[in-house]
Amino acid sequence: MKRILLISTFALFVLVGRSQQRPHYTQYILNNYILNPALSGIENYTDVKLSARDQWVGLNGAPKTVYFSIHGPIGKKDDKMNATSFSTPGENPRGKNYWQDYTASEPHHGIGLTVISDKTGLYSHFSADVSYAYHIGISPRTNIAAGFSGGVAQVGYNRAKATPVDPNDPALGGNNGSIQKIVPDLNAGIWIYSADYFIGVAAQQVIPERVDFGSENTGFKLIPHYFATAGWRFLLNEEINALPSVMMKYIPNGGTKTQFDINLKLQYLDKIWAGGSYRMQDGYAAMIGVNINSTFNVGYSYDLSKTKLNTVSYGTHEIVLGFLLGNRYADTCPRNVW
Repeated sequence: MKRILLISTFALFVLVGRSQQRPHYTQYILNNYILNPALSGIENYTDVKLSARDQWVGLNGAPKTVYFSIHGPIGKKDDKMNATSFSTPGENPRGKNYWQDYTASEPHHGIGLTVISDKTGLYSHFSADVSYAYHIGISPRTNIAAGFSGGVAQVGYNRAKATPVDPNDPALGGNNGSIQKIVPDLNAGIWIYSADYFIGVAAQQVIPERVDFGSENTGFKLIPHYFATAGWRFLLNEEINALPSVMMKYIPNGGTKTQFDINLKLQYLDKIWAGGSYRMQDGYAAMIGVNINSTFNVGYSYDLSKTKLNTVSYGTHEIVLGFLLGNRYADTCPRNVW
């Protein structure tokens, strides 16, 4: 028990104070918008996502994350009224013919909103951000988008759950409940996308901010998180798309400054998909999803750590529900977000 407590306490302290301050996501390949505001309005419809993540199940105080995101285009004139605009019976809607006819979108705007709640041990982080992006073509088949999001974050420390609790501790001003601090939140990104590839860079929590809860032992500094990602799409055959991608995360002054993810998603027609992910120095994940129809899809992932946390937890579960609103071309899978 003592060993478990030591591992748990150390892991949660490093996660909040010295390293990862923003939530982990396994299925960000389904919703890169959650990392990069430049994706605002990238599709022909309003994209809504609901997600819940239970990390390191069985570990007391382990991270739990819930988010809601919504974004859509403004002024997007993407009227591809040809033979591949809609599904053709007996033909893969995302087959060879579809990608041969792919063209860059006309210049347009995108707006969106993210609401994220993340709790780890005694600490909580809630943020609400509004995003804006502008998309423009740089070649007949390639777009570039730049965007930013801004809002507020509420960082909390629940002293009532601290062990042991000292009701006379003057460092916290005699506050025995939850202490909350409001700070500004700013994120920015660039996204280049085409029929066959994407490249993106993003920065989250751009404004460094010291958060104190009355004591150096319970306070920490919010630090920027940087992301670089790239992916490539190709057909294994007329029915199966292969979508490998990589993501690099860099956190200055973090315990592990640089982290790499390697992902592979295999999609059968536009109906079901399965994939896997390897996060260096951390662990593995398996993913599966179904595009139920042109308005709803669902994805599930299970992570298994290869660190010492694997001895005290039962893996990580994450579910993502997607809703496609105003989907006039009846797409059952994304055109530009993979």
